[in-house]
Amino acid sequence: MRSLPLFHRIAGTPVIVLGEGGMAEPKRRLVERAGGEVIADLQEGIDKGARLAFIAHDDEAMCEGDAIRARCAGLLVNVVDRPDLCDFTTPSLLERDPVLIAVGTSGASAGLAKQLRLRLEALLPADLGTLASKLSDMRGRIKDKWPAMADRRQALDNALTSGGMLDPLAEGSADRVESWLAGETGEATSGRVEFTLTSLDPEDLTLRQARLLGSADAVLHDPAIPAAILDRSRADALRFALPFEGREPEGLVVVIRL
Repeated sequence: MRSLPLFHRIAGTPVIVLGEGGMAEPKRRLVERAGGEVIADLQEGIDKGARLAFIAHDDEAMCEGDAIRARCAGLLVNVVDRPDLCDFTTPSLLERDPVLIAVGTSGASAGLAKQLRLRLEALLPADLGTLASKLSDMRGRIKDKWPAMADRRQALDNALTSGGMLDPLAEGSADRVESWLAGETGEATSGRVEFTLTSLDPEDLTLRQARLLGSADAVLHDPAIPAAILDRSRADALRFALPFEGREPEGLVVVIRL
């Protein structure tokens, strides 16, 4: 990855936004939407303890000078339309509160990020945020039903997968949370699943293989399998090169061979 994607909480905190006109105003609105306090003076923002600075002057020399001063004061800097001067970039945002999807290109093309976001807008149902809120509200009950983290994760994966009872791309999933929790559908599946690859191209993974990788608690793999395929697994999934001789991890274990 060229950038590390993070969601930064700025509610109630000062954020510097420098500049006037069409490039600066969208950044002000963005900061205000996230609950931040917009500060239009660099030194005032530094004195107030700001951690982020958006710089959008029309004059490039002013942008460069303020970027240097802000960075020397320990701030992370975004210079609008100058990715070479940015410590971070702002993605195109799709919001279904509390779900927030950010589409970024590491500054390569804001237009491409926007078009991808617009395509995703058409795919996500309006009640996606309601589904997220209900799952959050019922976290305690979900934990009571599946005390082990691995079982809990698998139960949610089964319910939220394509065609599952709580499929997030299906209308009305938010209305089925109670029924899912009260019933047997979505019970955890653990154990060991093994498959053999016929190609080292990640685009050749079957839908089943990609789904198993994405939900596995541990991946046991042939050492020759490239990172491009292993990275399709969860970021927190355990990885072991074969032969694995230790005690096999709990939860769903996927074994990949060539």
